[in-house]
Amino acid sequence: MDPLPSAKADQLMMSLVYQNLISNAIKYSSKKEAPSIHIGSQQVNGEVVYFVKDNGAGFDMNFYEKLFGVFQRLHSESEFEGTGIGLATVNRIVQRHGGRIWAEGKIDEGSVFYFTLGN
Repeated sequence: MDPLPSAKADQLMMSLVYQNLISNAIKYSSKKEAPSIHIGSQQVNGEVVYFVKDNGAGFDMNFYEKLFGVFQRLHSESEFEGTGIGLATVNRIVQRHGGRIWAEGKIDEGSVFYFTLGN
């Protein structure tokens, strides 16, 4: 985990964002021999972009539009447990903070979830 810059945000809501993103990273990396999760941030065009990256199951970018929907799953329940509301919750919290969220993934190579917060 890299040191993260402070942000003007609701602490409880941000803990839910990280709880969901990190628990997903752990869950989807759990079947890897050497799971790896990286939590950090970067400056992009004067904006702080926070991220959670893993080397887990990843996802097919062809189904990206389903990623942040309620009860939308890209992996079967038998493969990975879950309710299908975690990323929808994260999306809603980030939007309420004036930010945006997006992700990149590759099947069997992992994923990275990025988000920003408004000023």
